[in-house]
Amino acid sequence: MRAKTLGELKRTYPLDKLKRSVKDEARENLIRKLKEGEPLFPGVHGYEETVLPALVHAILARHNFILLGTRGQAKSRILRSLTALLDEEVPALPTELRDNPLRPISAEGRRLLEEAGDDAPIVWVGREERYVEKLATPDTTVADLLGDMDPIKAARRGTGLADLEAVHFGLLPRANRGIFAVNELPDLAPKVQVALFNILQEGDVQIRGYPVRMELDVWLVFTANPQDYTARGKIVTPLKDRIGSEIRTHYPRTLAEGVRITRQEAFLPEGVRVPDFLLKAVEGVAFVAREDRRVDQTAGVSQRLPISLLELVGASAEARGLRLGVPKVARPLDLYQALPAITGKLELEYEGELQGAEKVARDLVQKGLGLALGEYLKGLNTAPILEYFEEGNLLTLPEDPRLALEEAGRVPGLLAEAGKLAREEAELVSAAEFILEGLVGRRKLSRGETSYQAAERSRGYGN
Repeated sequence: MRAKTLGELKRTYPLDKLKRSVKDEARENLIRKLKEGEPLFPGVHGYEETVLPALVHAILARHNFILLGTRGQAKSRILRSLTALLDEEVPALPTELRDNPLRPISAEGRRLLEEAGDDAPIVWVGREERYVEKLATPDTTVADLLGDMDPIKAARRGTGLADLEAVHFGLLPRANRGIFAVNELPDLAPKVQVALFNILQEGDVQIRGYPVRMELDVWLVFTANPQDYTARGKIVTPLKDRIGSEIRTHYPRTLAEGVRITRQEAFLPEGVRVPDFLLKAVEGVAFVAREDRRVDQTAGVSQRLPISLLELVGASAEARGLRLGVPKVARPLDLYQALPAITGKLELEYEGELQGAEKVARDLVQKGLGLALGEYLKGLNTAPILEYFEEGNLLTLPEDPRLALEEAGRVPGLLAEAGKLAREEAELVSAAEFILEGLVGRRKLSRGETSYQAAERSRGYGN
């Protein structure tokens, strides 16, 4: 049974736990998880050998830290998962700052102990309530983060404006005994960063010219995009110097890692099937975009791109299944229906702007399909397929998979090779189309407005 008063707490709760800082608490729980082999950051993939070891070391060293990386690299997810390293609940006084019952820092908390003693009420604060996050923007003020003087409070209490009683607390003090996360730290104005540094390092800050001392127990964690150091702002030197660890994040390094992340995050309607080879093609679009000179690589290509792309691919397959009364199996043509998931997420260089976002997106889809086909080429015999088109033949695959299957059967060996990729008959058309689109992406075939043909018969890529 949880204690309801300070007296009960002293009799039933390990008081050593109340003497720990929040960083010590996270360190102890991390040590326990490491010893017991528990997963540390569920849902975060691709960082097992890079980011996570650095993160573990920072936590064991009790560091404030910053995650540095471009957009869509799970930085916010990692910060929010830090709550798993906190105790399920901690006892606190019912004050604005969730004071430690043994060491209150607010005037309200100290007054409560003086008046009630062991009869002081105790509340229990869950781990999720101990996480406070702020997205930094240039207009964020010291008052937003730390607080502001409240003349009404001062008049009511009969105190001066330099007293804690006169402060209306901001986000950081309200995160006392918890984790305070600042996303995109360089966007904060320098004077706000200096105030943040002062409260962390010295325990005091000036609010509207009045010195105020707040000895907060806060674990401070940040994220930043390297682009922001020059594009929008920078981290002031005193604050940067006090951040214990700078941990670099990155995008998935293999298609398999990317597919695992995208499949975990994307919404797919019930009954819609996306074959494995198409999952790799969706991920391949992001991979080739991260190397394309027409895309601004300093801005990055977020992992949200393949996630949104997969969702629209699933929606396109669902719409076709409902309209034609056929199985809801995704096909490469659905990637072309999902271009809006790509065009809005790319920052283009000058060359890309000249060509247009949709043209760039179509090229990326074709190259992504070609990259994915490369994962299967060793087991496929595409020579008869290429010979068919080199003889001057054309092929059009209708949207209706029943008609498309008949057309694909005209190409020698196409359905036989597709059968090596398809897990079931319903995926056969998708696999056949994937082979053709992959060959287009690898510049072995050309794709016109309505048909496939030999590469030498039509230079470049069609729509």
